[in-house]
Amino acid sequence: MVWRATPTGRIEVALIYRPRYHDWTLPKGKVEPGEYPLGAAVREVQEEIGSNVVVSYRIGTVRYVVDESLKRVTYWSMQHRAGGFEPNHEVSRIEWLTVGDAAGRLTYDLDRTVLTDFASTPEPDSVIVLVRHAKAGKRSEWAGRDEDRPLDANGIVQAEQLAWLLAQFGPSQIYSGEPVRCVQTVEPLAAALDLSVTVEPAFSDENFVRKPGRTETALLALAKPGTVSVVCSQGVAIPSLIDRLGPGIRLSETRKGAFWVLSLLDGEVIAADHYDAP
Repeated sequence: MVWRATPTGRIEVALIYRPRYHDWTLPKGKVEPGEYPLGAAVREVQEEIGSNVVVSYRIGTVRYVVDESLKRVTYWSMQHRAGGFEPNHEVSRIEWLTVGDAAGRLTYDLDRTVLTDFASTPEPDSVIVLVRHAKAGKRSEWAGRDEDRPLDANGIVQAEQLAWLLAQFGPSQIYSGEPVRCVQTVEPLAAALDLSVTVEPAFSDENFVRKPGRTETALLALAKPGTVSVVCSQGVAIPSLIDRLGPGIRLSETRKGAFWVLSLLDGEVIAADHYDAP
């Protein structure tokens, strides 16, 4: 669901016309082999309507049957930031319409359901991306201080992959707990965006166990309007913070390299989306 705000503050969403099917629908496409689903969504939007976007929250997933095959499509809210449309072999026209006008133009009821879900969900005024550090080998095989344990070869690859994924949310600031493996996980992202990594001791497991309230306060303090913060932490602090802050989350387990996107409005978490490790 690609949207933009007009100079008067009106919200418009992008619809596409596909001459092959003679329909008006939402931008979407297929995940290529080995492709991360969110990466596929960003790529397809760019290919179909030429938009460079910043990803916000996950709207949801719809399922339907076509020619006896089950299709599953996941939608995100994405803000158009730049780029322009050029007709291509799949899409001959696009229209930027208000939600009301878009509902009348869409061909399919399922698309109208997605549009309704988008319209009924307030756009967050800040976002916190909470990522667990990438793989760092076994603690039992590291002779030094645990805080100094670095990423292993797999973790270095994960950190590079995470850099591209996390960049899609448009981070403006990057924080990390004290362990070296946490800092190393977000260093490729910082390099790609020309940002610095701020080390905050409150985001380490050790400090969370001692003073969980302080860690929660430090995290929520980042939720200033217009900001997107990436925070790298560990396997005790992150699930516990999700349990404390996530609205209706049933499973907060977070594997190494996985992350949560917390959408906030007026300092309150209104959505928490989990993303598997790349």
